[in-house]
Amino acid sequence: MSLINVTNLTFCYEGSYDNIFENVSFQIDTDWKLGFIGRNGRGKTTFLNLLLGKYEYEGNISASVNFEYFPYIVGDKSQLTMDVIEKTAGYFQLWELQRELSKLDVPDDVLYRPFETLSNGEQTKVLLAAMFLKENSFLLIDEPTNHLDVEARELVARYLNSKKGFILVSHDRVFLDSCIDHVLSINKANIEVQSGNFSTWYYNKQLQDNFELKKNEKLKKEIKRLEVSAKQKAGWSDRVEASKIGEHVFDRGRVGHLAAKMMKRAKTIEKRREQAIEEKSRLLKNIETAESLKIKTVQHHAKRLVGLTGVSLFYGSKKVCGNVSFTIEQGDRIALWGRNGSGKSSIIKLICGENIEYTGNLYKAGNLVISYVPQDASFLKGSLNDYAEESKIDKSLFLTILRKLDFERVQFEKDMSDFSAGQKKKVLIARSLCENANLYIWDEPLNYIDIMSRMQIEELLMEHRPTMLFVEHDIAFCQNMATKIIEL
Repeated sequence: MSLINVTNLTFCYEGSYDNIFENVSFQIDTDWKLGFIGRNGRGKTTFLNLLLGKYEYEGNISASVNFEYFPYIVGDKSQLTMDVIEKTAGYFQLWELQRELSKLDVPDDVLYRPFETLSNGEQTKVLLAAMFLKENSFLLIDEPTNHLDVEARELVARYLNSKKGFILVSHDRVFLDSCIDHVLSINKANIEVQSGNFSTWYYNKQLQDNFELKKNEKLKKEIKRLEVSAKQKAGWSDRVEASKIGEHVFDRGRVGHLAAKMMKRAKTIEKRREQAIEEKSRLLKNIETAESLKIKTVQHHAKRLVGLTGVSLFYGSKKVCGNVSFTIEQGDRIALWGRNGSGKSSIIKLICGENIEYTGNLYKAGNLVISYVPQDASFLKGSLNDYAEESKIDKSLFLTILRKLDFERVQFEKDMSDFSAGQKKKVLIARSLCENANLYIWDEPLNYIDIMSRMQIEELLMEHRPTMLFVEHDIAFCQNMATKIIEL
């Protein structure tokens, strides 16, 4: 056991006047299983890069361990998987590697296949196993679940729970609860460390937020009362002092004493008011203002919008999935579940009108308007204003939704290619929410999106209940949202 000490850390990107971190100090135990949470754009990946020594900064970061970043970038993916592991992990015994792979349910034969032939899930598991073989290392694991299906997430969560000594960036609430024992949170005003899992942290945050909101309201009333009282006392003092003038006053000393006493009380009350104002100023700095979102759903004249009967999909001679049957009716929120490669995204693309070879029957209601959010957001570039115009959506509503999803106004002036992955996904979701559609089809919409924004989106969908078909591996989201689950 040793400590990672962060002392007076201050950092901003070159050319920027806004500090990402300012005089931040905290300690991390190298035996902890640490979940790292915070809104998109708050600096989680930046902090990991600071630990890796990629940027210059003010302050000090000291540690007796080597920091290793996941996902490890594999240059030549055509090489054998064993060669990739050896370059990643360094020296190890074969039995040690086989032990790690067995925990992740990865067969030994993948070691002798080209790395590029492995599925995304297999690549994730192999690289995790390789990195945990490294000695004296502290892993910085950045969103490992983005390419994992539900079953694989549960398996990786159990694996990480058996380990120690890592920082895990993830926005999956269930996944975090399954494998961490501490939380490192980037808040609006500070960074804090707490013992427990995500649910513990969120419960404590709600208690603190509610306490501060009530305290804030109490102080507002107290400040107003003290302000009125101070003015009254000062007014009385001035009137008493003025009453010394005139022939009818026989004891001017006593009158002056009363006026001074009144003024002293007024100053005491004013001091209490200033103290209350100062106390109030320390509140609400970490309140996450997750404002409610709005959506304009459009009813279709038909009850049944989409129907698949005995549908099988093919890419060339390869059969992707077979004998798929389900119906989407107005009001349904259907989650497509299945292993990676089971054909979920292909089914979605077929319904959206892509030219995919299939057999069976596909029915779509006439004049059906579909709003589609794809998995990949990397294609986004250019300005938000231009994107809104190209998408033929209300620009003002589009930007308002992004603001409510925690976009800073400065982001509106940037090129979308410079956005983080989470910010790009928010752009796609905001665009979809602005479209007047009969059916919303979202393919893994929550990848990279922070937990607070996920909760906002859940609240929106629960309130407005649009008709939806979606693929999502966030178990909590699916359980809260889906009226039906179709498993492929």
